[in-house]
Amino acid sequence: MARILITSAIPYINGVKHLGNLVGSQLPADLHARYMRGRSHEVLFLCATDEHGTPAELAAARAGRPVADYCREMHATQAKLSDGFRLSFDHFGRSSSPQNHRLTQHFAGRLAEAGLIREVVEKQIYSATDGRFLPDRYVEGTCPDCGYEKARGDQCENCTKQLDPTDLINPRSAASGATDLEMRETRHLYLRQSALRDRLDAWIATKTDWPVLTTSIARKWLHDGDGLRDRGITRDLDWGVPVKRGKEDWPGMEGKVFYVWFDAPIEYIACAAEWAEAGGRPDADWQRWWRTDMGAEDVRYVQFMGKDNVPFHTLGFPATIMGAGEPWKMVDYIKSFNYLNYDGGQFSTSQGRGVFMDQALEILPADYWRWWLLSHAPENADSEFTWENFQAGVNKDLADVLGNFVSRVTKFCRAKFGEAVPAGGEYGPAETALIRALAARIRAYEAHMDAIEVRKSAAELRAIWGLGNEYLQEAAPWAAFRDDPDRAAVIVRLALNLIRVYAVLSRPFIPDASDAMLAAMKTDDRGWPDDVAGALTALAPGHGFGVPGPLFAKVSDEARESWQEKFAGTRG
Repeated sequence: MARILITSAIPYINGVKHLGNLVGSQLPADLHARYMRGRSHEVLFLCATDEHGTPAELAAARAGRPVADYCREMHATQAKLSDGFRLSFDHFGRSSSPQNHRLTQHFAGRLAEAGLIREVVEKQIYSATDGRFLPDRYVEGTCPDCGYEKARGDQCENCTKQLDPTDLINPRSAASGATDLEMRETRHLYLRQSALRDRLDAWIATKTDWPVLTTSIARKWLHDGDGLRDRGITRDLDWGVPVKRGKEDWPGMEGKVFYVWFDAPIEYIACAAEWAEAGGRPDADWQRWWRTDMGAEDVRYVQFMGKDNVPFHTLGFPATIMGAGEPWKMVDYIKSFNYLNYDGGQFSTSQGRGVFMDQALEILPADYWRWWLLSHAPENADSEFTWENFQAGVNKDLADVLGNFVSRVTKFCRAKFGEAVPAGGEYGPAETALIRALAARIRAYEAHMDAIEVRKSAAELRAIWGLGNEYLQEAAPWAAFRDDPDRAAVIVRLALNLIRVYAVLSRPFIPDASDAMLAAMKTDDRGWPDDVAGALTALAPGHGFGVPGPLFAKVSDEARESWQEKFAGTRG
């Protein structure tokens, strides 16, 4: 049994996340966690809300709420939606937690002791109207590259170019709209990432199994232009982790907080400490996942994120851990994703464009969305959500293939044999051939799931469902029953056992449907089908079952058209 530590990129607190956010980190991380648990591995799956920085302050201001209250309320909202999508976090924490405050300040102190933090006097934009310095996201303007008029001071959402506030054309305050901006001097701390460049480069060179998307982004940041640059880790904000060297004050840094991209990844570690405290566990319980001197040397640590987060997780966070000089666990594998676009454009939280998690659950259960998003995950290139494609995926894969198989088998058996697995007859050549084909498919499915190849895994699972339908069509128990009821009993007995196997294999993708299939088979046996032949005899003759309601309802043209119209604009 392996020990698997899984973290998903932590979502910003500023509002409900859209489906592109979901499939870019949390949902595939959940797929991996559920699969690894299903294979009997020990898993710790962590996520949290990213509550510091300008997004939180601006969102709270727009909502007319104190930022601490806003973050507390939105954490509860995001936790509820995570439950709604059946994301199986062991703990869903908060970057504003006391644990993250202490750890962030601890790492800053260690980095300072190692000579990896320098103080820099720099000029930043100051707004007289707002009476404050304006950090990156507090400044909006026109992107100098693409001309997008709502570019932020850290990045243009339209063309994704990394920016500084001073790069913007016609800059203005995102808080007040004021344009009376001027440059003033302020003092900040910088992490000397450049001093760790060679170590980071050598470390990334060992990650030959990482996705090309992950390593190509990391190497671009390491080698393009002047290479890896030192990065500011403090901001002139009110909300965040106060700047300290461990437990000591940091002279000259009074009233400043750590930059969100410094403290947010540290929350992965802090989240484990929160998990331990919430469960009344000793510190050793979380340290065995994160400290290599406490047992984490045998942990496999896997991170999931969208491509925009890759630089901070391949360079920034590893630089923090390396530079601290302590035995913290480094990531073993980073699974990164491209973007999911929406119906000819882009999903956008700031513009409210696309389908958001709360809206999705209002119109269809989680499994519909989970299946389509994972089976179309943007792994090797950007992918696109269209309502036509979504309708086709739901109707063909879920309703026609899996749902139809379960319905036909259980209804036929009830009509001809009653609600119990029928006795009579032995498995013959057709069953042997099915078992052989199924075993090959399951081994391929396992290989793709082990490699975290999401779309290939979904395709293999779809093919596994298809085998049952092909067998049922060829074996034709309804015809066999007229002349040889024992032969029909054999077919149905195998098919009922196949429903249990489907429930187990499908659980990482569609957990609610898996539960419904197991409930119909009146079993809680979730044993993985390592021995396929044995798994197809697990439900013995006489074992009771029930006929479930439809596992999946088809999406009608009328519903698709109404949703397409409803979500054509922006979120209200």
